[in-house]
Amino acid sequence: MRRRVAALLEREPAGLWIGTFHSLCARLLRREAARIGFTPQFTIYDEDDRLALIKRLLERAGYAPRSYPPRQIQSVISGAKNRMVTAEELGAAAEDRFSRVAAEMYHELERALALANAMDFDDLLLHPLTRAQYLLVRQLAAQHRDICVVGDDDQSIYSWRGADIRNMLDFQHDFPDAELVRLEENYRSTQVILSAANGVIAEKQRLGKTLYTTRAGGDAVVVVAAADERDEAEWAAREFRERAAADLHAYADLAVLYRTNAQSRAFEEAFRRAAIPHRVVGAVAFYDRREVKDILAYLRLVANPADNEAFLRAVQVPRRGIGIASLRTLQEAAAQWQKPLLSVAAIADRVMELRPHAKEGLRDFASLIERLRDRRAEATPAGMLEDIIEATEYEACLQEEGVEGIERMENVRELVAAAAEWSEEVDPDESSSLVEQFLQRTALASPDESTSGDAEGITLMTVHTAKGLEWPVVLLAGMEDGLFPLSRALDTAEGLEEERRLAYVALTRAQDRAYASWARARRRGGQLMPGTASRFLDALPPELVEERRTSGLFGVLESQDAPRYVKGERVFHRRFGTGVIRELSGQGRSLKVTVEFDDDEVGTKQLLVAYAGLERALEGA
Repeated sequence: MRRRVAALLEREPAGLWIGTFHSLCARLLRREAARIGFTPQFTIYDEDDRLALIKRLLERAGYAPRSYPPRQIQSVISGAKNRMVTAEELGAAAEDRFSRVAAEMYHELERALALANAMDFDDLLLHPLTRAQYLLVRQLAAQHRDICVVGDDDQSIYSWRGADIRNMLDFQHDFPDAELVRLEENYRSTQVILSAANGVIAEKQRLGKTLYTTRAGGDAVVVVAAADERDEAEWAAREFRERAAADLHAYADLAVLYRTNAQSRAFEEAFRRAAIPHRVVGAVAFYDRREVKDILAYLRLVANPADNEAFLRAVQVPRRGIGIASLRTLQEAAAQWQKPLLSVAAIADRVMELRPHAKEGLRDFASLIERLRDRRAEATPAGMLEDIIEATEYEACLQEEGVEGIERMENVRELVAAAAEWSEEVDPDESSSLVEQFLQRTALASPDESTSGDAEGITLMTVHTAKGLEWPVVLLAGMEDGLFPLSRALDTAEGLEEERRLAYVALTRAQDRAYASWARARRRGGQLMPGTASRFLDALPPELVEERRTSGLFGVLESQDAPRYVKGERVFHRRFGTGVIRELSGQGRSLKVTVEFDDDEVGTKQLLVAYAGLERALEGA
């Protein structure tokens, strides 16, 4: 921005303040800090600094982190500051115990920051005039009424970072003499893509504009119905490979955008199987994500109690009061006795140098792993993963991380789904258990031996990360109600409207061609759940849409709780083809079917209905 201003003025813009809100306010506060009780040398605490301080304040006050997660407390305080709500006002409005504790911690945080001559990022905006960003701008322009703002109300998609669309919607009310200039010409997309995006966004809570372009016409938006997430990804691999083979586009011209990071897993694997170069941007590759590696560490330890690296990772998640010093002592004892760490943990009482609390934590951990190992003989990899998640209370651990923890739990559920999907298609190797075979499969999926980091490949990223970027061809994946828009966004009108703006942003990333895909069923937490097309797809003008489906053998999806199949019924499996149900056993999530497939090489297989993705075969199939 500074370079652009210098080019316009044809000289260095000396004396002008050019920067972000936070940098401008920090500069102002350095000059005027004494007026509000600080020195010019005040420290700025980042998110991690503030979180660590809140954790200590909670501990000092005797509040358990399980009942009062520090990240959630921090989120409440940050939200209050951005709304210009003081600690006293937050406390006065509190209607439950959690809110009262948050208000108390808000007050204690302010005291601690003042004593440390420090401010957090929210304070940088609040202290200059005790105002948030928009009110700060309004005050700065109050005297001369000389202000210019640029923004797009249709691309306000960061409410969880404090963005508020009302800043733009209220601007004309606060500055009625301002001239409104609509920048409606788009230089990126075809008119078809823009008209489709206009159809999605043509709702309320906006200033109103209609994009146009000199790129008249264009290919229709292709809406694809898939059987499940793997079918969706495999279709994308085939479609994109055909475009590349026909020299229509290079792989680097193609992008897959999705609502949640967990959705990348199916596409990463489909592209890897098809040897299609690709890269995951803005997120770690699926099997390298912290939460995925945490749960796999438990599974590795269940399969191999001598896996010391898995032990060192698993024993610290969730935290058990076993610190680095205790683990070092344990490692020294294990080396001296020439035993695996897990074996020594089971007899931690014999390690005299360990504190009593650490001994108890290590014994409990060893007992937990032993209980899990007792179940491994009969359990599938997906079932074993579910047992681990339940036994460790891992979801509760992630909930302490707020919104980020919710997204991480989605990745954990996707891992269970991956294990379930793998189990239904693997040909068992009698030399090792299914759990061991699955672990081998995840190890071989390491990005070190794949093309997932190829800069010349297909780009995979979330829609949020894609804002401001563009590609000739874009696939918007997972367009189902409950996924896009997210289920939690449907609780409020504001949440749904932000999801609508996010869909608009996603569509307008495409220059030449846009695809949108949805799945009739998707594995969530290991279960195959029915899906319905997103309401945003319904908003697309029908004349601009070309509908496709990946297979002509879609059966009728029914509730997982209803009896779905009977003996003698013909069914279709995506990999094994058509066959006849010969036996049924179990019920609920344990319901199994024995299917005699028409292909002699496939033969007869027993499948778990919850994971198998079976469909009723069409008549004559």
